[in-house]
Amino acid sequence: MRLAAVSRAALLSAAGWAALAGAAAAQDAPRPAALDDVIVTGTPFGVTDRASLLAVEVLNEEDLAVAPASTLGDLVNGLPGVRSTNFAPGASRPVIRGLSGPRVQVLTNGLGMIDASSVSPDHQVAVDPAEARRIEIVRGPSNLVFGGSAIGGVVNIIDDRIPTEPAEGGLEGHLSAQASTVDDGTSFGGRLKANAGPLVFTADAFTRSASDYDVPVFPESRRLLDEEGEAAGDERTVENTFVDLDQYGVGVSWVGSRGYIGASVKHVETTYGVPGHAHEPDPLDPDAEEETVSIGLEQTRYDVRGELTFDAGPFSAARLSAGWADYAHTEFEGDEIGTRFFSEGYEGRFELIQRERNGWQGVVGLQLLDRDFDAVGDEAYVPRTEIAEQGLYTVQRFDRGGLGFEGGLRLDERSLESLAGSRDFTNVSASAGAFYRPSAPLFLGLSVARNARAPSEVELFAEGAHIATGAFEVGNIDLDSEVATSIEATVHYASGPFEFDLHAYHASYDGFIDLRPTGLEDADSELPIFEYVQTDATFRGFEAEASYRLWEDGERSLDLSGAADWVRASTDLGPAARIPPWSATAGLDWTSRLFDVGLEVRHVAEQDRTTAFERPTDSYTMVNLKGAVRPFADRNVVLFAEAANLTDTEAREHASFQKDIAPRPGRSLRVGATYRF
Repeated sequence: MRLAAVSRAALLSAAGWAALAGAAAAQDAPRPAALDDVIVTGTPFGVTDRASLLAVEVLNEEDLAVAPASTLGDLVNGLPGVRSTNFAPGASRPVIRGLSGPRVQVLTNGLGMIDASSVSPDHQVAVDPAEARRIEIVRGPSNLVFGGSAIGGVVNIIDDRIPTEPAEGGLEGHLSAQASTVDDGTSFGGRLKANAGPLVFTADAFTRSASDYDVPVFPESRRLLDEEGEAAGDERTVENTFVDLDQYGVGVSWVGSRGYIGASVKHVETTYGVPGHAHEPDPLDPDAEEETVSIGLEQTRYDVRGELTFDAGPFSAARLSAGWADYAHTEFEGDEIGTRFFSEGYEGRFELIQRERNGWQGVVGLQLLDRDFDAVGDEAYVPRTEIAEQGLYTVQRFDRGGLGFEGGLRLDERSLESLAGSRDFTNVSASAGAFYRPSAPLFLGLSVARNARAPSEVELFAEGAHIATGAFEVGNIDLDSEVATSIEATVHYASGPFEFDLHAYHASYDGFIDLRPTGLEDADSELPIFEYVQTDATFRGFEAEASYRLWEDGERSLDLSGAADWVRASTDLGPAARIPPWSATAGLDWTSRLFDVGLEVRHVAEQDRTTAFERPTDSYTMVNLKGAVRPFADRNVVLFAEAANLTDTEAREHASFQKDIAPRPGRSLRVGATYRF
């Protein structure tokens, strides 16, 4: 029997099993203690960040409460090893260790987006960070739980729309509001969670609006102006960078002493401008103006999730999660409808968590995905494609305190069928690692991994003008799977006032899928023709973080922190494109009961190691100042402010296709308030 048939049968059985959690639930379930340092992304049985071989960053609820209202890519930009595609305020995806697009998985509660965000850099991820209670960013390929599509890393947005525990005190919630000067932006949102016996209900709604943002210099870079033989003008705004977003959702769970079962629905609508993406005026109409392009996105998503715990036996819990979504994305040329993109399908995951025995724990799981992608219009450069994936995996960990081992194995099947042809892929991925604690504060780890990624629908079947990348893209239906063999060293140290983390890695790619110029030009679009090819590639680099508590007295403390990252990527055809330069960040933070203040200085180096078809990027240093005050006896009321880019410096993100026409925003003041109850 094929893996697909086995997987579907197992998942259907799992759905019935997880539903028993409701029948077994008791109304007086105890509330578990919070474990903020436990990482669930990539390790479903839970491992603390100080004992993980994975390179993980966490944005918790406190961080997110005062974070800027922005897209996911811009929110995580600047974390060690993480940058943004910075395509536009409405569409920015994460870049992890120089990789993006189909190599970086963006998840919600461990499931994929079921959208079209990986098809093009001007496509927004169908989720807003405002809904998150926690965001986990896992860097690197040792992510067997999520398969080959996470060969670069994972960003997992974890919400509480399907409650896993009752509301504290029977009712809890969160209200937030903020405004920013650089784009006349405003954002409002709220969440509510309430108990009704064993049932727990949730509701949330968020709205965000921003105009075109201001920049310190003329938007076009000096290098681009020199090539065009033009001079900088007086304009200090990046046109067509507005954003309007509305999102709302509801959920309900039956929560008891042995688990929970719940469901939710979410709807998101957003309209945003795409800078530099414009269509020429009608040559027969002398009064016609160039038409700017905006994108309207809608998605409705339904999710089911449950967990059932066992008192005895080899497994401590069974977990089921499944999501179905209907996504539509319309590109407007002025007021006229241009190209439309559609994505509809489901993804499901079932896991059995092994009971911990003498330091041995693990998980066995299966994952299913079935998605239909389609595009209609002049820029429909990828044909309708039906995508099906099935994956079986296990991750095991043995930890006896001083010495431990971790490993995993995954088998994937992926099929893609389109009008251009069809392909089937079977991939095997594996990882193994060891760690050693010579003393209580120190954790040393070394891991190796072999990860295989099947090509995406774009890489296989694309053929047409892609304005967002400025190229006529041609796929290659004969592409093989991309295989990465990597080794990574990990150091965690935490003792007294000092903490330190280091991850150093080397990854060799066999059959790295790359988009390269042919030297030809398409006659109709007048765009250069780029083809997807395979070559060998090497990525190596590191991420380091450190912090030191300079002074502490009760609830008052002063902390010094620093972080740095570096990645170098080469292929047999030359340097890889859009690889971020090294960066270093230093911070000084004061924390007290009444107020907090933080100063950050971030330097991003120049990048002059480029491919033949991209321009270098200058270095920049950015200074940010932030503060928060709790003026009332109720410390759940927080007023906050941030002065970003205090020196109004010109900053261009090298990983962005838009870096030469859309620098990062200039000096801005952002103020806001949050209330948790």
